[in-house]
Amino acid sequence: MPGTQDQQTSQAQQPSYTGSSSSSSTASSISGTVLIILIVLLAMLTQFSLHKVEEGHIAVYYRGGALLQTTAYPGYHFMLPFITSFRSVQVTTQTDEVKDIPCGTSGGVMIYFDRIEVVNRLKADAVLNVVRGYSPDYDKPLIFDKVHHEVNQFCSTQNLHSVYIDLFDQIDENLRTALQKDMHQAAPGLDIVAVRVTKPKIPEAIRRNYELMEAERTKLLIATEKQKVVEKEAETERKRAIIEAQKQAEVANITYNQKIMEKDSQRKMSVIEDLTNLARRKSQADAEYYGAKMSALSNKLKLTPEYLELYKYKSIMSNTKMYFGPSIPTYLADNMSPTADLFKDGDASLDIETLLTDGVEAKP
Repeated sequence: MPGTQDQQTSQAQQPSYTGSSSSSSTASSISGTVLIILIVLLAMLTQFSLHKVEEGHIAVYYRGGALLQTTAYPGYHFMLPFITSFRSVQVTTQTDEVKDIPCGTSGGVMIYFDRIEVVNRLKADAVLNVVRGYSPDYDKPLIFDKVHHEVNQFCSTQNLHSVYIDLFDQIDENLRTALQKDMHQAAPGLDIVAVRVTKPKIPEAIRRNYELMEAERTKLLIATEKQKVVEKEAETERKRAIIEAQKQAEVANITYNQKIMEKDSQRKMSVIEDLTNLARRKSQADAEYYGAKMSALSNKLKLTPEYLELYKYKSIMSNTKMYFGPSIPTYLADNMSPTADLFKDGDASLDIETLLTDGVEAKP
């Protein structure tokens, strides 16, 4: 039967089609697994080969434990996974804190510095040399160990009082200088920027003694400052008194000079007045002398014998007297002759008013 044969044929072919579909799905599954594996491997390779260098750092590479000459700056970079490794080294300013540093003084007292901060900076061009010599953790042998060494050297030569008080302000600068000197020799390119040192811890009993001593010193400083204030006030008062005395002296000097000038002006005025009076008196004397001289000259010219004879008779007439007795002519003659002799010489100094007022009185 044809229909039966076709049905049997289709039934015989059906298993073959099913086997082919199974093989295709198996191949697809394998391909997907391989792809996934490849993706995972690529991701792992990317994860272990791609790396990032942060800003302010430089990457150094190791391969088989050996330091390579290659360095990398900030950004993303690739390397061989599982074979090559890298370390980031900071090249910006950083601060290393060295803690609990023991310090034995020359007197045998053990003190401790809580913290010493060292500010340092590694130059980029010196990274390979420093890492090759001291590993990426270069700060431990170059800074931490050096700080311990320098502090112990300093303390071993100083007593407790010098370390704790007298020389404490110099420790940071001395330590920075010593570290920088060592860096120039051991690790060129590593700069020590600054060092900060905290106050060391000392035994409690000694600390209390220092506190008492500091309290007494504070009292002494206060007393000293008070004394300075008193001295300053006294100095100010002394200067004020000096200034006042100088002012009074200057005022007195000005007053004295003023009086001297007044006296000098008065003296000059007196001299001028004296000269004026002298000139006036001299003029007056000259005038009187001239008048007397002219009067004498006038009298000399005027008092002639005839004029005097006239005045004699006028005088006799004005001084009329009564004489009695027999000797009148003789008396008159005797008294008249001296009068005549008086006018014979023509004395110019005889004044007419004198003749007129005095007259010639006869002797009794």
